[in-house]
Amino acid sequence: MADAPLSLDQRFTDAMGQLIGPDFPSDIGLAVSGGGDSMAMLALAHNWAHRWGTRLWVMTVDHGLRAESADEAAMVAAECATLGHPHATLRWTWDGQGNLMDEARRARLELMSFWKGRLSHVLVAHTLDDVAETFLMRLKRGSGVDGLSAMSTQRALQDRPGDAMPDHDGTLPPRLSEEEAKGRRPSFLYRPCLAMRREELRHYIRTLQVPWADDPSNDDPGYERVRMRRLLSVLESEGLPASALAHTASRLSEARRALNESTAKAWQVVGQEPMGTGDLLFDRDGFGLLPVEVQRRLIASGLRYVASTEYAPRAEKVETLWTRVLSGGGGTLNGCEIRHEGPRFRMFREYKAVESETPTDGLWDARWSFQLGRASHIAALGDAGWRQVAEKPEGAPPYHAARSLPALWQGDRLIACPALGLGQANCIVLRPMRRSVPDFHRFLLSH
Repeated sequence: MADAPLSLDQRFTDAMGQLIGPDFPSDIGLAVSGGGDSMAMLALAHNWAHRWGTRLWVMTVDHGLRAESADEAAMVAAECATLGHPHATLRWTWDGQGNLMDEARRARLELMSFWKGRLSHVLVAHTLDDVAETFLMRLKRGSGVDGLSAMSTQRALQDRPGDAMPDHDGTLPPRLSEEEAKGRRPSFLYRPCLAMRREELRHYIRTLQVPWADDPSNDDPGYERVRMRRLLSVLESEGLPASALAHTASRLSEARRALNESTAKAWQVVGQEPMGTGDLLFDRDGFGLLPVEVQRRLIASGLRYVASTEYAPRAEKVETLWTRVLSGGGGTLNGCEIRHEGPRFRMFREYKAVESETPTDGLWDARWSFQLGRASHIAALGDAGWRQVAEKPEGAPPYHAARSLPALWQGDRLIACPALGLGQANCIVLRPMRRSVPDFHRFLLSH
């Protein structure tokens, strides 16, 4: 006799145990939009937390893109009040720049980072349907292993210490001080519903009579994801269910991890990361002997790492640059530049990308922390700074790479550029993209 299928509550409990257990934190955050998936996650987490004695903190982002968004945030707040969980609404206004969906997604992550304070664990409600839809969207674009891999069950989430908060109302988690942030273990976003179907979650909240809101854009064929959702229905009728696509994406994730390990091992043989520069150096001949896919991955990952961006450039652009590098040339992409230097080539920050850079959130160019003295400011070294450094230490970056280094200035006078031996070594410090990724080798293993 076949075993009875596990209830959603049990599957959620099992997922939480695999993701976070066996020792659960005293406090966990939830990002809840008010849609069916996230409201089901809220109900599941409420039941789970009641059994495990964990306190839940809930946040909703009001994008202000629809007239109903404020009412939906209020609905989530009311449900949280009924369940006994603190809730906060954070507001975001689109500036009209870039792709709306992509900018809204980035905004959610950014607001989550501010909102979570001391919380190290935040749950979001991505489902198996999301995995399958994303797979089809990426397949349409001709993506490779990385693009077709299933989204991870967890991802790093940045800390935003201090009391500064975007526009919001409601109750916030305890704030994280600058001192507490030093040496703190990384925070993560978790996806405990990734093996659940959207319709399962809808059935769950219908049964429990949990309120939820339908976003009209979920039925708008003007959005690619909606078209892929409709295509999934057709594929299911032909015997290709969403679960099969998600399984393929999961298998590709395993292949991706294997490639990451191979690429990281190759980097240890052909690469070097000079301390205090943010540059990457590659042995030209050794690089040329690597498998083609490993070469491409080193270039694409290097562009992300040096520019400190979330995503690599599109594959065709990476391919063009990689071909130039193999033929002895170079070029610029993603705010980075590659130049050959004798038996090696260097990947470094493009000067044009940082020429007018100003500090944000205590970082310059999203990766350098600094200590300002009296009446000083931070800016790229540039030509003016290069001329003021009389003697360059052995192994210092050459002129073409040094111009984009961060430097401390008093007016037009250069007072510090540690990478060129000027000023205290710790007055400008390269910060890893993630606290858990201190160097390029570990970056390759984790992305």
